[in-house]
Amino acid sequence: MSTVTFAILYAIYNKPLPQGKSGIAADSFARKMLKALNYEAYKDTRYVEWSFKEGKHRYKWDKQLGVARVEWDDYRVVLNLANPAKSSVFENDIQVTENSRTELIKTAVSNFNNDSFWLVAPFKVFDSGTERSLVTLEDGSDGLLITYTSGGTTPGDSYLWKLGKNRIPESFQMWVEIIPIGGLEATWGDWQVMESGVFLPICHKLGPMDFKMEDVKAYN
Repeated sequence: MSTVTFAILYAIYNKPLPQGKSGIAADSFARKMLKALNYEAYKDTRYVEWSFKEGKHRYKWDKQLGVARVEWDDYRVVLNLANPAKSSVFENDIQVTENSRTELIKTAVSNFNNDSFWLVAPFKVFDSGTERSLVTLEDGSDGLLITYTSGGTTPGDSYLWKLGKNRIPESFQMWVEIIPIGGLEATWGDWQVMESGVFLPICHKLGPMDFKMEDVKAYN
């Protein structure tokens, strides 16, 4: 992309991070969203499986043990989410023990953080290091602004959730480190009820790009 093209896109699409009001009302709004998505079922769900990026990234997450099997290309990492250094790394089913192991673990952590976010982000609104606030949207309705002050791969990112009448998310706008244009909007669609009873999304749309979650399962 040329500098001129980027400058034009920036001028058209970039939006400042809105200011919201934190407190009891924002927390209550967030809890109503969680209830609509059956958060209790999410908490009780042990296993979550999915693939992303046309099947190039594959996951099986044991929420109870805090371990995720992360696969891409010829690599498989049994990722210890609490202590990544204790993870096991394999290339073509052969365990990796040399220096490349550290970088492969970093890649697994980054992949998992990014790709799981596109699946379960609404359930993370009360995570440690999050700030919640209500924002008045252009149509006069309320939106939920979540800022991650710590944790994850890119702390400081903010997301403005827009909900439907049923309190289920329809989209969010992003102010994130990896995207220089603030306020780009991605849809959250095709919500489906999993075996465990939790609602999870199957697809997202960001501008002309479609992101499809495949082989999505959540069970005990």
